Amino acid sequence: MSIDKKLCVFCGSSFGKDPIYAEIAFKFGKLLAEKNWGLVYGGGSTGVMGSIAKGCATSGGYVHGIIPEALISKERNTEDVNEAIKKDHENHKGFSPLPDSSVYGKTTMVKDMHTRKRMMGEESDAFVAMPGGYGTFEELLEVTTWYQLGIHKKPIVLLNINGFWDTFLKFIDESIEAGFIAKKQRELLNVATTPEEVIQLVEKFTHEEGHSYGLNWSES
Repeated sequence: MSIDKKLCVFCGSSFGKDPIYAEIAFKFGKLLAEKNWGLVYGGGSTGVMGSIAKGCATSGGYVHGIIPEALISKERNTEDVNEAIKKDHENHKGFSPLPDSSVYGKTTMVKDMHTRKRMMGEESDAFVAMPGGYGTFEELLEVTTWYQLGIHKKPIVLLNINGFWDTFLKFIDESIEAGFIAKKQRELLNVATTPEEVIQLVEKFTHEEGHSYGLNWSES
C-alpha cells in the first residue's frame, strides 16, 4: 500500500468521560484513510486509541500499532495475543507481528517502551497528541524535546478537543514567562481543534532553524 504520509498519534487507552473524544478519534481515523495518510499508534484496542485505529482501518486505511508485551493486558483485547507472545518467547526475537486485523490494522509487539517509541517515530512524518493521560503527556513532551534538540524536524500538533489542552498550553506560557522555555520555541506546538485542521497544519508545516538548537546527532 502506497501511503502519502504517516501520522504518529498519541492518545489515551481510556475513553474519557465525554463521548466526544472517541467520536472525534474515529472521525480522525476515517479522514486519514480518505486522505491516503497512514496511522501509527500505540497498538491498543481500547479507549481513544482503539477508536482512531478502528476509524482508519475499517475505512480501508493503513494502521500500524506498536505495543509492548507488558501493556497487552491493559490496552489490547484479542484472542491472537497469547499465541503471539508464546511464539515470541520461543523464537527470542524481541518483537512479533500479531495477525493483521480489519478492525485495528497490523500490530507489532515489542519488549519495551523505548523500542515502541523509537519505531513509532521512525515510521512517521508528523506527531499528533490527542486527549490522554500521563503516557500521552510523556510522549508529547519527549518528541517536543527531540525537536528542540534537533533530533527530528517533524511537525507536532495538539488536537485540542473541547479545550483539553488549554491548561497545558497555559502552563507552557507560564514556563516561558518564568524563563525556562524560549519564546520562539512555543511555536513548536501547533494547535488544531478539528481533524481537518490537523491535516492543514501538517501540510503547510516548514521547519525553522530558530525552533531547535541544531545539534549534531549523527554517528561519528
